[in-house]
Amino acid sequence: MQLFYIPEINGSKVILSSEESKHAVKVLRLLEGDLIQLVDGKGGFYQAVVSDPNPKKCAIEIREAKKEFGKRDFHLHIAIAPTKNIDRFEWFLEKATEIGIDEITPLISEHSERKVIKPERLEKIMVAAMKQSLKAYLPKLNELATFQDFMKQKFSGEKFIAHCNESDKRHLKNLIKPKQQTLVLIGPEGDFSAEEVELATTIGFTEITLGKSRLRTETAGIIACHIVNLANE
Repeated sequence: MQLFYIPEINGSKVILSSEESKHAVKVLRLLEGDLIQLVDGKGGFYQAVVSDPNPKKCAIEIREAKKEFGKRDFHLHIAIAPTKNIDRFEWFLEKATEIGIDEITPLISEHSERKVIKPERLEKIMVAAMKQSLKAYLPKLNELATFQDFMKQKFSGEKFIAHCNESDKRHLKNLIKPKQQTLVLIGPEGDFSAEEVELATTIGFTEITLGKSRLRTETAGIIACHIVNLANE
């Protein structure tokens, strides 16, 4: 059964976006009475039927609604530096959404080589990944933030910073506690600077390693995402 995304669903009758309408009618060739599923990115999962297969404004009638579908009892926030090659950062967003993540903050640090992103494109990638993995929650994509500004925010729960600098660090898998709010910082290709690591630790971040291998930024992000999800299974 086909799954579609509508961010605002109020009542029993809704209209697909022009892009989703075209896909539903022109590509999938859905007809009146065909059954489909909808998600709103906020935990709503809906069984619905096509009532008017208009390729520009496809009308949908909702038959059944489930709230808080697949709700998690923990919260994972990864703040990660966008990679110089934006394709790798987009890959991270796609896979992290599929695995399970609640919040992402693109981070500019001292060694960052990319300081510009296109949020609209990135959110489209996350929406597609949410639909692909049959999730009803769309991760929150925060605005691009500098490391210094991000450190001024208040965070609840467990806070970690992953880096490759020589220090006495424990593996993330040995520190994660289930059913917690968890924030993990992942640096750019050039890693976090010693000054950034020091700043983070002075405000309560725990230094961590993700293994013996030197990892690409996007790989480190996925490993951190996977570890936290495994700890909560």
